[in-house]
Amino acid sequence: MILHDWGEVPYGDAMGRMRGIHQQAVEGGDNHLIFCSHPDIFTVGTDDKNQWGVPTVRSDRGGAITCHSPGQLVAYFCFQAKIPARFYTKVLEAYSRFFEEWLPAVTYDKKRPGFYIENRKIASLGFRYSSGVSLHGVSLNVDVDLALHNRVNPCGLEGIHATSLAAEGTEVAMEAVKTALQTQVSEVFCDPLQA
Repeated sequence: MILHDWGEVPYGDAMGRMRGIHQQAVEGGDNHLIFCSHPDIFTVGTDDKNQWGVPTVRSDRGGAITCHSPGQLVAYFCFQAKIPARFYTKVLEAYSRFFEEWLPAVTYDKKRPGFYIENRKIASLGFRYSSGVSLHGVSLNVDVDLALHNRVNPCGLEGIHATSLAAEGTEVAMEAVKTALQTQVSEVFCDPLQA
């Protein structure tokens, strides 16, 4: 697995760079994990309802609306994913292991894809697949401006509010989160995905 740490980068720039990494993964057969964050922005995927009440930017990922901001760790996966369901299961396993260590109350809800504590969403997932390689990824709220994030219902889900590791009492540095997630992703994906 090749790790890229871009720091804070505008969303549009990140999309261009991600597509370049995706092409490298298609041609080279490697897995690329990208860590970054974005300045404040709302992005909408394929479930766009056009009724958000905030300016949005369209994305080609799955899902509805997602808020990105500093203090959120975005992990983009350009991974070999010839069987998308198997790839997705491994991503869930990596994040589940992370939460077991740092905030065990978090669970994954397959009916409303994401990680939650009761009605509070802490991480959003949105992927697409091209040429057997994944694009996009997971947004984890580490320590974000929740007033901004709660200007919309996360992913357009009624009764759901955004939360963060910090808001739930887990004070952890961003670098520690990156290290922990890199470890979990590496361990889960240590066996090559089957064709």
